[in-house]
Amino acid sequence: MNLICAALYFLIALVFALAGVTRAGAWLIERRNPPVGEFADIAGARIHYVHIPASEQADLPPVVFIHGASANLRDQMLPLKPLLEGRAEMLFLDRPGFGWSERGPGNNETLAAQADTIAALMDRVGIEKAVIVGHSFGGAITAAFARRHPDKTRGLVFLAPVSHPWPGGATAWYYKLTAAPIVGRLFSETLAYPTGMLQIGDPTACVFSPNKVPDGYVGNASIPLVLRPRAFRANAIDVAQLYDYVRDASPGYREIKAPTVAISGDRDKVVYATIHSVGLERDIPGAELIWVRNLGHKPDWVAPDLVVGAIEKVAGAPVDLQALARTVESRIVGDTQGAGRCPELKVPDAELAPG
Repeated sequence: MNLICAALYFLIALVFALAGVTRAGAWLIERRNPPVGEFADIAGARIHYVHIPASEQADLPPVVFIHGASANLRDQMLPLKPLLEGRAEMLFLDRPGFGWSERGPGNNETLAAQADTIAALMDRVGIEKAVIVGHSFGGAITAAFARRHPDKTRGLVFLAPVSHPWPGGATAWYYKLTAAPIVGRLFSETLAYPTGMLQIGDPTACVFSPNKVPDGYVGNASIPLVLRPRAFRANAIDVAQLYDYVRDASPGYREIKAPTVAISGDRDKVVYATIHSVGLERDIPGAELIWVRNLGHKPDWVAPDLVVGAIEKVAGAPVDLQALARTVESRIVGDTQGAGRCPELKVPDAELAPG
């Protein structure tokens, strides 16, 4: 009995110690990654955003950026803002629950609700209609936005998107664990930060693989913000519901009328490009799919010139995106980062999304 009590006391002490480490770590992360924009109250949620007004020389419509899982507004702002500044009004935002944005009082738990929050934020800053650019998980929200707010959608650019159901619907084990009511909260308050900080380099390398991770990427893009308990849990809840959402939503993509471009790499190790991007090209009338050889999951960082070209194309400019893609390929043809360390993503044998 004494041995059992000692083990129990040790376990309780360990939980409190890990919780203390997590709290201290979250405080340090926030000190190192302060807000870079403004805040707006949208239906009770405090949303962090960066709004860059159009200049007199602007030749493009407004552009709204929707980041993916585990990220924040800096992930798209750092590579794309310099190329578009002066040319377009831009809106970057931390999705609800991410970065410095709050989840809100019971709302923003679904992708559709997050799309509505983005639409309301556009109204707040005075953007009537925009090109919507979504990366990875943000691709599903981009599609939701286009369906729910067609009057606000000038065009769509999907970057290595998630958009359709994939065979089996599997995600990493820790997403469903963290999304669970009690165990998930305990996990996010104790183990998520220390294990995440110890391992953050390898998953980041595989997200970019085979392309090189930009110097200082993790710190410059404030990626550790997602390891704070509330953000980690919000991220897990989003990913855990993703399969069911896209399974139900994807048959409605045929309703989308906005000009659309999807950019994907044939070496993406995060999402099944031959399901998601191929599905978007198939289901959205007139959509154009741009395949880039030897490109991983980060077109926004590795091929920002191609992303800008896609924005120009959906805005009506006669841009040869295939030629731009070949230019990108010539830059990255020799990239081998992560070879032998990051496994290739193989699509299970199954039909594509519902036709």
